[in-house]
Amino acid sequence: MKTKIVAKNRKAFHDYHIEEKIEAGIVLTGTEVKSVRQGNITIKDSYAGLDKEEVYLYNMHISPFKAGDIRAYDPERTRKLLLHKGEIKRLIGKIQEKGLTLLPLSIYFSNRVAKVELGLAKGKKLYDKRKALAEKTAKREIEREIKNRGVGSRK
Repeated sequence: MKTKIVAKNRKAFHDYHIEEKIEAGIVLTGTEVKSVRQGNITIKDSYAGLDKEEVYLYNMHISPFKAGDIRAYDPERTRKLLLHKGEIKRLIGKIQEKGLTLLPLSIYFSNRVAKVELGLAKGKKLYDKRKALAEKTAKREIEREIKNRGVGSRK
């Protein structure tokens, strides 16, 4: 199974605790698929929501395909996600019970089909963000020191 990641939502990992990941298909038009394959997509501020027992993706921007036909589509239209009914019912329960949010984490192609990886997310507090940033910086410093000591000992 060959997968090609087209877009990642790095902001989601910074602003939210991701509790669970779910894979879903996306309903796209022909020129949207071509534009997504070229990487003309932004999912930074997008989110998924439930409406009448169906899941939709909001605020995902797909730039119009340059070599496409005259009938251009709305770049930020609401797009339907494809999930099984059981998964949707389980998501409804978790979102209502725990106050979680559905966010797209990445868009990718799996066997020529566009998929989105959704994350059940809970918002981080400011001190959680600071703590995560401090840990990341400390880890980077340690790795830099280890790398520098390895170079110096060979001389």
